[in-house]
Amino acid sequence: MAEPRRTAPLARDAMAYVLAGGRGSRLMELTDRRAKPAVFFGGKSRIIDFALSNALNSGIRRFGVATQYKAHSLIRHLQRGWNFLRPERNESFDILPASQRVSEDQWYNGTADAVHQNADIIESYGPQYMVVLAGDHIYKMDYEQMLQQHVDQGADVTVGCLEVPRMEATGFGVMQVDDKDRIVAFVEKPKDPPGIPGNPEHALASMGIYVFNTKFLLDLLREDAANKNSSHDFGKDIIPHIVKNGKAVAHRFTQSCVRSTKEAAAYWRDVGTVDAYWEANLDLCDILPALDLYDNNWPIWTYGEVTPPAKFVHDEDGRRGMAVSSLVSGGCIVSGASLKRSLLFTGVRVNSYTHVEDAVVMPYVEIGRNARLKKVVIDRGVVVPDGLVVGEDPVADAQRFRRTENGVCLITKPMIAKLPA
Repeated sequence: MAEPRRTAPLARDAMAYVLAGGRGSRLMELTDRRAKPAVFFGGKSRIIDFALSNALNSGIRRFGVATQYKAHSLIRHLQRGWNFLRPERNESFDILPASQRVSEDQWYNGTADAVHQNADIIESYGPQYMVVLAGDHIYKMDYEQMLQQHVDQGADVTVGCLEVPRMEATGFGVMQVDDKDRIVAFVEKPKDPPGIPGNPEHALASMGIYVFNTKFLLDLLREDAANKNSSHDFGKDIIPHIVKNGKAVAHRFTQSCVRSTKEAAAYWRDVGTVDAYWEANLDLCDILPALDLYDNNWPIWTYGEVTPPAKFVHDEDGRRGMAVSSLVSGGCIVSGASLKRSLLFTGVRVNSYTHVEDAVVMPYVEIGRNARLKKVVIDRGVVVPDGLVVGEDPVADAQRFRRTENGVCLITKPMIAKLPA
């Protein structure tokens, strides 16, 4: 039976629980030293900032972030950027590393277990609802709308879903729904995904976003923890169990996505490969980007590093500090170099006679003189030697760096260290 509709925001009685322990191995060397949610994005943010900002902007004031794989970079970012929530205002922000709290020989063993192991912490805050989120996607969404649907329909779980072309859903968990969006089957990475009633050429793919009543969830997780045959995973175990034995409802992203007047369509990206990561960052350089980071009504909160303004110096033929269709963050110095359709994170220095194009350059990189770099992702703190050329000889690029199928080169410190002197 559905709960009575009310006027107060449901988000104030909810806790956002972000699953941020995954490596993201398809990002290759970008996640050698950091978890995928901690990877830099958009000039000054980290990937996890999008899920956290959505929750904050939706009105949620209690947060838990479960970390596991190489979590130091992520934890440091969260401590610096998300320390403004105050317990005296009934707000909280808990970083929850895998700390063997249930058993001395057990780390987080699946996404559901990452919630179950912290059940006592969750219960101490007493949230009525749990919004369980993946910490590794780029999107803007009002979770209040999803919470309201969950309550109105009396669901046991509400699952955030994307409408995608049917045969593009083979890499997702796919919801088969009836004409009222009740989930009647859940299929993990199907070869022949079920279509949507009335729209058979599209399928509903799981976004890894779930809403539960807290008591229902924790009771179910305790049962799951006692099941030795379970993999303790939301997608593989918890959601299929509810579909079979309870009421699971799909929530379509288009109903709650946040768009400014300049965004033409709902935006969601899994930047899980180097190519997808490179493309999503450089999309921000478009005149009217698909994702509007300039929307003051839905800000993306992050750690605001104190830096001087970006600076462009020298004005000579062949040595002119300039940038076209580019994003340049604070603390950058473009000294007699040219940038085209590139994104520079904080503190980058590009030296004279260098040309950089179609590049994603992470914080505190220094690029030497007379370099030519095209279609590159450069990891934090790399020092690019004078005269390096990347993006003109595919064979040479593949021998020295990580080159993707689409010709994007990932450049890291260890790769530079192996270059001949």
